[in-house]
Amino acid sequence: MGKASRDKRDIYYRKAKEEGWRARSAFKLLQIDEEFNLFQGVKRVVDLCAAPGSWSQVLSRKLYLPAKLSPDKREGDLPLIVAIDLQPMAPIDGVIQVQGDITNARTAEVVIRHFDGCKADLVVCDGAPDVTGLHDMDEFVQSQLILAGLTIVAHILRDGGKFIAKIFRGKDTSLLYCQLKLFFSVVTFAKPKSSRNSSIEAFAVCENYSPPEGFNPKDLHRLLEKVGTPTGEDDLDCNSGWLEGPNKVYIPFLACGDLSGYDSDRSYPLPTVADGTTYQSLDPVQPPIAPPYKRALEMKKASSHGIREVDQ
Repeated sequence: MGKASRDKRDIYYRKAKEEGWRARSAFKLLQIDEEFNLFQGVKRVVDLCAAPGSWSQVLSRKLYLPAKLSPDKREGDLPLIVAIDLQPMAPIDGVIQVQGDITNARTAEVVIRHFDGCKADLVVCDGAPDVTGLHDMDEFVQSQLILAGLTIVAHILRDGGKFIAKIFRGKDTSLLYCQLKLFFSVVTFAKPKSSRNSSIEAFAVCENYSPPEGFNPKDLHRLLEKVGTPTGEDDLDCNSGWLEGPNKVYIPFLACGDLSGYDSDRSYPLPTVADGTTYQSLDPVQPPIAPPYKRALEMKKASSHGIREVDQ
């Protein structure tokens, strides 16, 4: 599919390039912030699974740059933003990059050092596994990624802090909701307008981090499993089957963004240019610098060259 047809099909893809965002997902965080006022009072924030960096860009533009440009700024008063990913990404103004594993305790220690011993006010995560198209499988793997994110959240988020994470809705959504409610007094599942209705994607907005009294991060997985097996029987899989019928959990679900705004599932005509010339599609703002699929592309390119040589 050419750039022009992709621009026409997806308005947010085009708008992201026009406004300088590295990916259309930037609009999702912006629309969640419109509804939940995420950034109020935030001085320290962590972006998990950050590459290619669109959410880090939002954090930079909404937190770091306004403070940097303020005439009343004081030394040491600038917000601190730490972005973590296994993959490297191109620099962003005001963002400290940490290349590491979000499930590793050493990564949490590095973050705390960057915050001079303090903890984060906000942790965001737009990470997702490579989807298979098998919704139950994708939902399970995504929920495991969120729970892995909780491993580092338990070490780096201050009491009263917020955690935002991508989820995939499915049959075990109630279980994930109850697991998150163990640690946050308010949990809402949100669907930004820029997230396609045809997608099972949504976002868990977790507010007021308040872990159980005497909580030890080493006990995290035991507590999470207890939610899925409330009877304590070891032969049961951790699932949400018991959350049906009289135990049914009703999850707060909220649409974010201007509901009369752009429809992410609709195709829009390309804008007309004032001088009558054809609209020129823009290149991506920042191509990945070390994508995990780079080797596959090189092999495909080498293979196509070989085929052409044989044909000649």
